[in-house]
Amino acid sequence: MAFLKKINSRAKADENTGFGVNASGYAGRFVNKNGNANVRKVGIGRAEKISWYHAMIEVKRWKFMFIIFAFYLAVNFLFACIYYGIGVEHLQGINAVTPLNQFGQAFFFSAQTFTTVGYGHISPTGFASSFVASVEALFGLLSFAIATGLFYGRFSKPKALVRFSDIAVIAPYKDSKALMIRLTPYKNTNLMEAEAKVTLGLNFEEDGKKVNKFFTLDLELDKINMLTLSWTLVHPITESSPLAAFSKEDFEKQQGEILVFIKVFDDMFSTTVVKRTSYTFKEIVYGAKFLPMFSGDHENQETVLYVDKLNAIETVAL
Repeated sequence: MAFLKKINSRAKADENTGFGVNASGYAGRFVNKNGNANVRKVGIGRAEKISWYHAMIEVKRWKFMFIIFAFYLAVNFLFACIYYGIGVEHLQGINAVTPLNQFGQAFFFSAQTFTTVGYGHISPTGFASSFVASVEALFGLLSFAIATGLFYGRFSKPKALVRFSDIAVIAPYKDSKALMIRLTPYKNTNLMEAEAKVTLGLNFEEDGKKVNKFFTLDLELDKINMLTLSWTLVHPITESSPLAAFSKEDFEKQQGEILVFIKVFDDMFSTTVVKRTSYTFKEIVYGAKFLPMFSGDHENQETVLYVDKLNAIETVAL
């Protein structure tokens, strides 16, 4: 209680975070490292709680390609089974003798029909096989239209191509110390009008119940015109800072989290994009500073940004 009163006396609580103050139902961190809220929804059907379009847009690239390929194989395998069940004698041009080879040729006929390639050396005869082939051709057209839309959505979706440091540091700053978080763009994009907001989230027991408290951490610079190199977000730990009440031991034993929100304008897409992340107190290194991550080249004609040095730090005395 005394610790919470000490913090409350230094800074005004932020009540607009959207996380609420009642902490009895909370578990774990507020925001995951990837920026998504640490919330799992239950009590509703899987098909209702998941937007399949958003899921396919956000899924990792190798998983997306695997899903597309697996779907393609599964559909053709299903239709090959239907053709084989109807009878391969109704697929004119199949000359295989063994059942396995007959099924294989039915599979490749399905692939040709599904993709509307239609080489012509195998063709359906009879109503049943012709009807199935027409249904598969329609299904193939619709499937490829959806796949094309997903490919376009993945490639055209604006993203904040920014990376955050894996850790935050408490480093010397002027005559005191400061919380520092580093970020950098990592692709050939032009990011303008960058804005940052950093919030401290704490979990306390107050009057016999757990509560969440949030405090906005003022930054040395919360806006910059261009994000071309690394940007170190600096929160000076002055007497008015809620972190002024924390010692090194407090960071180790208290439950807290630093929430970081970045908003930038991508001039390629002419739109604003956002990026989020968070740092638990266990991910804050007390008594360290970031090492420089850019310098001039050998000819002193161009600035070189070393993205792989984003997390480079050295220990310092506080």
